[in-house]
Amino acid sequence: MSENLTISKRLQALFFLNGLGLFIVGILFGWAWFFSLLEQIVLWPLPVQIDVQIPGDSRAYRMGHMEAITQGLLLMALAFGGQFMWLSKKQFNLLFWSALVTGWMFTLPAMANTFFGTRGLAFGGGPFKASLANDVIYLLGWPPVLCVHIVFGLAAFGVVRYLRMLGGDEGQGLG
Repeated sequence: MSENLTISKRLQALFFLNGLGLFIVGILFGWAWFFSLLEQIVLWPLPVQIDVQIPGDSRAYRMGHMEAITQGLLLMALAFGGQFMWLSKKQFNLLFWSALVTGWMFTLPAMANTFFGTRGLAFGGGPFKASLANDVIYLLGWPPVLCVHIVFGLAAFGVVRYLRMLGGDEGQGLG
């Protein structure tokens, strides 16, 4: 039987690093959205103004931008919250890789939808535009759909085990 433990410092740092990576991708995507809205690259106070036509609509930009922020926050929360989970090394590894698949593969396809004019919500397009890009994005959405359930299941399991491991603090109240 493998030893149960709380999260390692290295794993915390890797969770946090990937969360920061998603934030950085979200910021860059936000710049693309900003320039798309302006239809030009303007970086005041620099005397540069370049007309551009960046494809995409605000709904798709908002979705990709917010997906990066939300998923980045989730990875950062797991970095912090891992100290309150009692899991085996294998379970922590499964949590980590499932969280990375969830974070990155919910975010990047959402961003791709912006440039392909797709939604990726249904194979064949459903009520939206049908295209090969839509179908590929739809299929790329299945791994994170599975992994997000693993992430939250393992996290809840780990926290409950941690609380049981602590035992009752009769007379201590909640604090």
